[in-house]
Amino acid sequence: MAATLYGIKNCDTMKKARAWLDAKGVSYAFHDYKAEGIDRARLEGWVRNAGWETLLNRAGTTFRKLPDAEKAGIDERKAIALMLDQPSMIKRPVLDLGNRLVVGFKPEQYETVFR
Repeated sequence: MAATLYGIKNCDTMKKARAWLDAKGVSYAFHDYKAEGIDRARLEGWVRNAGWETLLNRAGTTFRKLPDAEKAGIDERKAIALMLDQPSMIKRPVLDLGNRLVVGFKPEQYETVFR
């Protein structure tokens, strides 16, 4: 199973996910979308797979700092534009397994995925 882990290098949740994968001997490629960006086609595929509501990190500082006018009336198109412009608004991590997408990190969820 070829895995790619998407996120931001210094995020605490990312560190936990990477440590879990490393401890279990799961090989994966890491893509830092803050440093390397994220392309529209991939993000739109994630939105089709998981939904923009799942992917948009409304709890993060970047989103909370947006002016209220930008937060108002968010729909799929606006959410994609925000996440492309500021990838730190994408919930972390995104684990792409090719045939499955896992958004966020919970050890028990990863246990199920890699069973």
